[in-house]
Amino acid sequence: MGLPVKRVRPAGARATVRAVVIDDGTEEKQPMDRTPDKEARDAIPAAVYWGLFAAWAANDLEELLAMAPWSKGAVPRLAARFPRVPRRVWSKVEVTQPQVNVAIGLMALFIAAAAADGARTRGRSAFFRTVLTGFGLHGLVHMGQSAAYRGYTPGVATSPTVVVPYSVWALARLRRAGVPAGSPALGLALLPVAAGAAQALGGRIARRRSAP
Repeated sequence: MGLPVKRVRPAGARATVRAVVIDDGTEEKQPMDRTPDKEARDAIPAAVYWGLFAAWAANDLEELLAMAPWSKGAVPRLAARFPRVPRRVWSKVEVTQPQVNVAIGLMALFIAAAAADGARTRGRSAFFRTVLTGFGLHGLVHMGQSAAYRGYTPGVATSPTVVVPYSVWALARLRRAGVPAGSPALGLALLPVAAGAAQALGGRIARRRSAP
C-alpha cells in the first residue's frame, strides 16, 4: 500500500480560491486571483441594499395615495363579479386612509431593517437577500393582480418601472459578486405575511386613535 502524498504549494505561489462564509452559514469558494479592476467591478455598491428601501418607498408612496380611495370603488365591483363570496370578505379589502398610513409606516420599519442588514453584511445577509427576492416577486404579483382585476390596482404603476427593474439589477450585482439570491418561495411568502400583519395592526391602531 502506497503512502499518502501531500501536495505542497510551491514557495511564493498564491492560493487560487478562498472560502467565504455567507450570512446563513453556507460556505462558498471564490477565486483569489482577482485584479484590482475586477475587484472594483465585483464590489457591491451601496445602492443595492439602500436601493431596496428607496424602491419600496416609491412603490408604497403610490399605494399611500391610491389604496384607500381605490378600495372604496373596488369592493362593489368585486362583490358584483363574485356574488358567492361573503360580504365580510370584501369588507376587509376596503381600508381607510388612517389604516393605510399606519400600515405603511410599520412596513417602512421592516424594509429599513432589511436594508440596514444588507448594508451591515455587504448584501450577504440571508434576511436582506430573502426580502430583496420577495420584493421583486411582489412587483410581478402586483401586475398579475391588475391583469386579474382588469384594471388599475395600487402599486402596479411603479412595479414595472421601479420594483422589477431595481430587483433584477440588484440580484444581478449580488450574483456578480458571488452572493446567491434569497429563496423565492420564502421571499414570496414573507412579504405578504409582513404586509398582512402590518395592515391588521394598522387597523387596530387606527381604530383606537379614532375611538372617543
